[in-house]
Amino acid sequence: QLKFVESGGGLVQPGGSLRLSCAGSGFSLNLFNVGWFRQAPGKEREGVACLSRGTGPTYSAEPVKGRFTISRDNAKNTVHLQMNSLKPEDTAVYSCAADSLSSFCGLSSYRYTEVWGQGTLVNVSS
Repeated sequence: QLKFVESGGGLVQPGGSLRLSCAGSGFSLNLFNVGWFRQAPGKEREGVACLSRGTGPTYSAEPVKGRFTISRDNAKNTVHLQMNSLKPEDTAVYSCAADSLSSFCGLSSYRYTEVWGQGTLVNVSS
């Protein structure tokens, strides 16, 4: 069974940092494209960052460029999202997802049909 377990969310002050983790089980993350998505209250889900399989490209959404970094630890079969300089508008439930069908990753959630994490809440507030 393919599964993601997420961790690392919480309450942080504006300007602070958090690192989210997504541990995969039942599959090798290095063979999948992985994306991070978020959904704020009353808003649609949006793609935040993605990492292609193997040595493929990464992409970040404009609102988080220069602040968020996605990376993969193959030894631990885990993908991380390092979030720096957090803003109140980053408050959302963050989820990771995996896709093995596309050549490269993308920021559209429709690509990711195989595995989704349960979501972790990030609350940026003073």
